[in-house]
Amino acid sequence: MKSGIFITFEGLDGTGKSTQLRRAVRYIRQCGHRVLVTREPGGTPTGERIREILLAARTGKLAPLAELALMYAARAEHLEDVIRPALARGEVVVSDRYNTASFAYQGYGRELGLAPVQAFDRVICGATQPDLTIILDLDPKHARNRAKGRETQRRSRPDRIEAQGKAFHQRVRAGYLAIARRFPQRIKLVDADYSIERVQRQIRALLDSLLAGRVRNPKLKART
Repeated sequence: MKSGIFITFEGLDGTGKSTQLRRAVRYIRQCGHRVLVTREPGGTPTGERIREILLAARTGKLAPLAELALMYAARAEHLEDVIRPALARGEVVVSDRYNTASFAYQGYGRELGLAPVQAFDRVICGATQPDLTIILDLDPKHARNRAKGRETQRRSRPDRIEAQGKAFHQRVRAGYLAIARRFPQRIKLVDADYSIERVQRQIRALLDSLLAGRVRNPKLKART
């Protein structure tokens, strides 16, 4: 049984997810908790190779079930080598995406439905479910405009999944909203259509509620 805390961040590309995750991690560490930061797909050498297949534009079209299977293959390795050991050590694990993304992107976005995703999830994730999932919610059009601005700054291009059309990303957002309604105790929606600081305050309130009463390491807090 896990003794640590498992937190995941979700949302469309362009919602500010990575920025808010970094700020949340810094805050959790300042509160005296040991934190392991990871991401999906990826998080392990094998997972990063699978990530390249899934996201590289040159990969081209993948059958939706093949995409789902690759996501869970990377997740199985990630759980075995990274997430479960860290939780067993009592650490706070913060992941940039996890299984909620598969329900939203493959279940809704690729229109596979929930049944195949649930089947993979029961076998591979089992009881290893997040204690808190934060979904940064934003209209897909606004999210894409933000992402384009970032790509212009970095002189980069959207990856294979980011480059999907408007209808795909609308379905993904609808999926995130539906999942949040289904699991309101664990999954929290945060309106990302505000300043970084205001969104951060909303997230800190959720973290404070989750971490209240949890054992902290005073030595870690002293060093921050």
